[in-house]
This record gives sequence, C-alpha cells and structure tokens, in this order.
Amino acid sequence: MIRPQPPEDRGPGAPRDVEVRVLAVPEALVTVRTVAGDLALRAEFPLDTVDDLRLAVDEACTCLAELARPGTKLTGTFAVDDERISMTASVSTTGPTRLPTDTFAWRVLTVLADDVRVLAEAPTAPGEAHRLALRMTVRRPDTSRPGDGPRARAGGRDAPGRDAAVTSMHDRPGTSGS
Repeated sequence: MIRPQPPEDRGPGAPRDVEVRVLAVPEALVTVRTVAGDLALRAEFPLDTVDDLRLAVDEACTCLAELARPGTKLTGTFAVDDERISMTASVSTTGPTRLPTDTFAWRVLTVLADDVRVLAEAPTAPGEAHRLALRMTVRRPDTSRPGDGPRARAGGRDAPGRDAAVTSMHDRPGTSGS
C-alpha cells in the first residue's frame, strides 16, 4: 500500500511522504527498493545517489526482515525534500532484538547512507510485539564540490559508521534502547 501525501497539502519544497507495507520476506523487499529509487528519480537526485539509496534501502530492509516475526509486514516510510530522502523501515520482532552493527551489511549501509539510526520500541502491554526500526538519510550531494556523496565522504576504510547511532524510538511512550 502506498499512500502519498495529497498534493494540495504541499507547498514548494515541502516534504513528500510515502508509506509502503510489504511482507517481511526477501522476495517482497524489492518493492521498497523500487519505491525508493522512483522517489529519488522524481526528486531529480543524481543517478549515483539514486543507486546508493536503492542499495542502502535494500540492506536496511534485508537486515530487518531477518529479525522479523514470521508473517509480519515491513513498513517503510519515506520523507523526501529538496535536500534529502529519509526512510524509516520497521518490523515486529519476537522479542527484544538487537540489530548487529558489526556485520558487513551494517558497514555497507553506513557507507551508502549519510545518517543511520537503529530504533527499538518495547511493547506497552503484555503480549504486544517489540518493534525494531532503521532510520536512514541520504542527502543530495553538493554539486559545487567534485566527488561529494556518501561514498566520497566516507573516507574509505577509516570512517566506519560516521553518522550511525543506536537509539530508542523517542516519538512514542514506553520505549527502550536496543
């Protein structure tokens, strides 16, 4: 399901929000990656940035899908403005699960995205599911500086997780750190 914000609510340069829900299984995750690429292309991001975003979204969704409860849906929410695209992907998990940040997938994700955050939410009532989310942002490169972009700014091997963080979901009550 994709629900874009109605055009009449948008002014020039205002964020455009899209939400996608798919089963948290590998064959369904391509939909989220495709939506990410389409949004970036429509916002006229450079092709290298679009490719970085697609790969980062794919890594984020794959990491979360591996920890998801069977039969649960992955929710991807995108916010697009003139300077950046942000995506928050989340799944229900079977318990207080931590996303490993010492893996190759995490390294790829933090090199491709400008900012990455892991968010965790504890259930507010007994029997409710835990939520685990990844929030990432890819910024439009500064075209006045040659070579600007996540890969160039990562600085090669010596810059792991430059803007990566593991935090709790702060926008809802009853949250806990991951």
